Amino acid sequence: MTSATAAGAAPAPAAPKSRKSVTGTRKTVAALFLLPALVLLGALVVYPIGYSVIRSFGNANGDGFAGFDNYKALFTDDGIRTALKNNIIWVVFAPTVSTALGLVFAVLTERVRWGTAFKLVVFMPMAISMLAAGIIFRLVYDQDPSKGVANAVWVGVHDTFAQSSAFPRAHPGRESPLRPDGGGFLTSAPVHTGRAVALPLVGVAPDQMPHDARRAVAAKPEAGKITGTTWQDFTRGKGVGRLGVPDPSELGYPGMRIEAVKDGKVVASTKAAADGTFTLPGQADGARLRLPASNFKEPYNGVDWLGPTLVTPAIIGSYVWMWAGFAMVLISAGLAGVPRELLEAARVDGANEWQVFRKVTVPLLAPVLAVVTVTLMINVLKVFDLVFIIAPGSSQDDANVLALELYRKGFAESQPGIASAIAVFLLLLVIPVMWFNIRRLRREGRR
Repeated sequence: MTSATAAGAAPAPAAPKSRKSVTGTRKTVAALFLLPALVLLGALVVYPIGYSVIRSFGNANGDGFAGFDNYKALFTDDGIRTALKNNIIWVVFAPTVSTALGLVFAVLTERVRWGTAFKLVVFMPMAISMLAAGIIFRLVYDQDPSKGVANAVWVGVHDTFAQSSAFPRAHPGRESPLRPDGGGFLTSAPVHTGRAVALPLVGVAPDQMPHDARRAVAAKPEAGKITGTTWQDFTRGKGVGRLGVPDPSELGYPGMRIEAVKDGKVVASTKAAADGTFTLPGQADGARLRLPASNFKEPYNGVDWLGPTLVTPAIIGSYVWMWAGFAMVLISAGLAGVPRELLEAARVDGANEWQVFRKVTVPLLAPVLAVVTVTLMINVLKVFDLVFIIAPGSSQDDANVLALELYRKGFAESQPGIASAIAVFLLLLVIPVMWFNIRRLRREGRR
């Protein structure tokens, strides 16, 4: 029975061999695949960091030990302290403004039909290199309104509400009855009714005369009134034109303001006509005529965007122009994943659009906003190109940042020890931000 059972029984199946992962069974192959990446990582990341740390303790020649002197210079050197202060301004404002604009653009473009086209236009600056963007904004911020777009717009708005004078360089010529008076000009003797007064000026180029200027006319005396002419008394030399008398080729000063002054008070005033003639009433008798300083005000030349005061905010503006599109695209992707039911429920409960945005949309987008902000903070700590290109030499010290100071110390001033210390310091500033980002990503992954 036992033998029959043994003969008729099927052989027991062999136990399956345990299958191991490729990396478990072929560690050598995995190491060979990883070796090129490890070599590049060591050559391009680990070695430069290690060498910079070692070099930061060396002297300028690299043949001696300087201790912590290079690190002390980070807080005693005026240039580095200015760079550190500007980096704080950059880290606080540039990522915040870029993220805020990206959030606004992402939310608003969801409600318009041409939102995709708008996103394309806003994101387009990301396709431009920092070098090209720096050159563009160096022209945008040019002081000359005829070249710089920013000042062209600013001057246009200013001149809409406060017109500048057409005669900024006009002044009395030879044998003129006018004398300087607090930025304007005053007649040396009183004037009287029934007499014509001549107020000749020079100094305005013919091509810069107002377009409405007409040929100057000698005013005729009028009883009980004071008449006169103010004009461009331009004579080319002896025998060419008469000094102190309007000639056929000379133009009047249209719009020139004339005041009659008695005992320091203005008793009457008027403006010259297109041919330069003017008339004052009888109460101006015995007064002196004054051409006030407002007639000779220099034209408004806009804002010195790249001056010491505004150069850092101006460069931050160019950075925001480039990176707001980056923030918008990432936030738009996050916004696409927001459940619409929550937004509709908030509206049904009576929340207006601002409340929905502030209390529903923004909290749901908090993880995306954190990623964008942290990414831009890391990027801002390394900013170099825009500052180097946009800031002119006269204000580059005022716009200085750590990355630019590293370049200047290492190459322009031949202080590689201090430059290495700045590099290590920048690394130490970036590490906490990266650690925060990695920790947040892991926390999100566990959810």
